[in-house]
Amino acid sequence: MDAAFTAEQDEIRRTLHELLTKRCGPDDVKSAAATAEGYDRELWRQLAEELGLPGLALPAEHGGAGADWADLVLACEETGRALLPSPLFATSVLAAPLIGALGTEAQRAALLPGIAAGRTSATLAVPGGALSLALGLTGDNTAHEWAGGGRSGGVQARHTAQGWALYGQADQVLDGHGAALLVVAAHTGGFARSRTLLFVVRAADAAGLARVRQVSLDETRPQAVLQFRDVEAELLGDEDAEQAVARALAETGRGAAAVLAAEAVGAADRALERTVEYVKAREQFGRAIGSFQAVKHRLADVYVQVAAARSAACYAAWDPAGGGPLALAQGLQALRAAASEAIQLHGGIGVTWEHDAHLYFKRAAADELLFGPVHRLRGHAADRAGIFGPPRSREGDGPGGPDGGHGTRAEAV
Repeated sequence: MDAAFTAEQDEIRRTLHELLTKRCGPDDVKSAAATAEGYDRELWRQLAEELGLPGLALPAEHGGAGADWADLVLACEETGRALLPSPLFATSVLAAPLIGALGTEAQRAALLPGIAAGRTSATLAVPGGALSLALGLTGDNTAHEWAGGGRSGGVQARHTAQGWALYGQADQVLDGHGAALLVVAAHTGGFARSRTLLFVVRAADAAGLARVRQVSLDETRPQAVLQFRDVEAELLGDEDAEQAVARALAETGRGAAAVLAAEAVGAADRALERTVEYVKAREQFGRAIGSFQAVKHRLADVYVQVAAARSAACYAAWDPAGGGPLALAQGLQALRAAASEAIQLHGGIGVTWEHDAHLYFKRAAADELLFGPVHRLRGHAADRAGIFGPPRSREGDGPGGPDGGHGTRAEAV
């Protein structure tokens, strides 16, 4: 493996950094997050048309740039650095890979070009706030309890004369209030043939669909509650794709973990940078507080964590299956440390609404709540690697442990 960045990757990162520095400052982030869409539509158009960011990792035959997945992961360090509010993660990291992996050729041809061009936003809707479990990041995703399990709750799918209809509710759906395309995980088959499949819902034409934006901890990642009342849906792929669905979700989860790790590294690096700038300028007892040994030690510890997280994220960019979840755990830990020290060392101003330190802390906490926590990420990765017993399959998350897949042997230790 050659870990050096290519000239194209360096250029993507440089161009993205320059654009976001100009267009996505702290005030811009707060203003964009407060809009009805939850992001700056003009900036998103510019990112799509000039940089091709939404389609960076999509194949050229479907309108994408045909670049490596690593290119998107590395680019997302810059979006994380700016805390960019955008549909990029939900659309290009969660929904698009599932459509590419499971969709028929007709579905890919119909859906992916719009995503690649930035015209169509999409997201993955998982019932019960179980996104990390569905993606196989913190447990066995072949157990179907997170999708309803044939019992009440979750989202249920049934055959109709027109095709399929969905009934139920999904919470904490990223960008769910405005996404034009919904990839919905739903349970079907009842007890006779219990399985979880994915369905496509075109929100603009979906009678019976209700979407309500939630008040979320991290306003830069808006969430919504989706309610389905006999909503017409299109099956993604075919009915016999149950095992393929679990594998595709797990693969998407490991790729998403690599992207989130890169975002966390970018955010942590910027929080550390802002803090260093402040302690150099802020004086106490006639000298800059950054000259005090205790402050130096605290920031040095954060620097080491950020550097370690960047190394893990770079490895995950080339091998998401092997390094994604662990890189995410390292990145979230580094971001939480950097954001915490930023608030502490900024003193009183660090806890004000006007300062942007709280944005980094909220990103760290919200990402850990959605995709972690850190000890579960590490515990499940240890189980898959066989550190505490026979290793699990690398293609998906194999049979659950004694606790049915909701915990890990590593956690018990």
